[in-house]
Amino acid sequence: MKGVARCSLLVARALLLVSSGEKRETRNEKRAAASVRLALVVFASCISPAADAQQYPARPVRIIVPFPAGGGTDVIARLMGQKLAQSLGQQVIVDNRAGGGGTIGTEAVIRAEPDGYTFLLTPPGYAINPSMYPLKFDPLADYTPVILAAKGPFVVIAHPSLPAKTMRELTALAKARPGELLYGSAGQGGITHLATELYLDMAKVKVTHVPYKGGAPAMIDLIAGQISIVFAPAQTGLPQARAGRVRALAVTSAERVPSEPGLPTIAESGVAGYEVVNWFAILGPKGVPRTVVERMNREIDRAVRLPDVAERLSADGLAPVGGPPEDLHARIAREIVQWRQVVTRAKVRVE
Repeated sequence: MKGVARCSLLVARALLLVSSGEKRETRNEKRAAASVRLALVVFASCISPAADAQQYPARPVRIIVPFPAGGGTDVIARLMGQKLAQSLGQQVIVDNRAGGGGTIGTEAVIRAEPDGYTFLLTPPGYAINPSMYPLKFDPLADYTPVILAAKGPFVVIAHPSLPAKTMRELTALAKARPGELLYGSAGQGGITHLATELYLDMAKVKVTHVPYKGGAPAMIDLIAGQISIVFAPAQTGLPQARAGRVRALAVTSAERVPSEPGLPTIAESGVAGYEVVNWFAILGPKGVPRTVVERMNREIDRAVRLPDVAERLSADGLAPVGGPPEDLHARIAREIVQWRQVVTRAKVRVE
C-alpha cells in the first residue's frame, strides 16, 4: 500500500505540472503535451513493478543444493520443488553444486542476480562454514533469508556389538575407555562432526574421530562394525535402526521425536542442556524484492505442510517450521557464534 500511495502522489504532482503549464501558457500546446507525457511516464514507472510482482515467477526458479544428489538435503529439495512447481506454475529446477563443504554452491547463490529466480537450500553448514573456511562473502549481510522450511534431530546410532545400550551407558563406557571408541562423521568440520564434538565436550569424554567423505561411507562402516558410533541425520539413521542394522541410543533435539517416542534425548540422558538441530533453510542473494520473499515464504510454508509432504517429513524425524524470514536470520546469527565456540574448543581444522 505504501508503494501505491507514493505512486499516486507522484502522478498527482505530474498532473499538477500539466494544469499549471496550461494556466501559464494556454496557447503553448507543446508544453502541455510534454507535461501529459511526463505524467504518463511517472504512472507507468509506478505500476510496472507491481505488475512484475503479480506476474512472478515468469520463468523457472532454481534451487541450488550445495551437496551431491541423493543426500538428505537433495531429497528435501526435490520433494519441496515438486510442490512449488505446482503452486508457482513454473518449473522448479534443483541444481546440485557440491564441493568445499557447501561453500561452492552457497557462493553461486550469493553472487546470483537478486531477481527471485535463484535460491539456496542449506542445512546448518551455512552457519558452520564461517569458522571453517575463508569465505568470500559476509554470511550475515550478503544474503536474503526466506524461510526455515523444516527441522529435526540427529540420532545417535551405535553398532549392535557395542556394550552400551543407552546413551548414559555410552557416556560411562567412553569415560572408562578414553579414546578407545571410534566415531564416524560425514567429514571434517561438518555438522555431524561438530554435533559429536559438542557432546564430547559437554559430557567430558574422549572418543576418537574418523572422518569420511560423506554420511553414506560412515554408515557403511558403522554397519560393518569398523566404527562404533555415528551422529546421523534422523532421515538416514532412523531407517537403519528400524531395520535392526544399528542401535539408536538418543536424539540430539531438546524434545523427543513424535515418530520415536521411546527414544530419549541426549539432555535427558545425563548431558543437561545439550541440543543440536538439523535444519533446512531457503536463502537468496542479497536484495531479493520483499514481495518475492513473502511469496516464496508463503508457498514453501504451504508446501511442507501438505499432508503427503508432512507425512514424509515426520517419517524421517523432521517437522515443518515456517515463520518469518527474520526468525531464520536470528537463528543463523546465533548458530554462527555457537559453532565458532565448538570449533575453537575442539581445535577443528579442515585438512
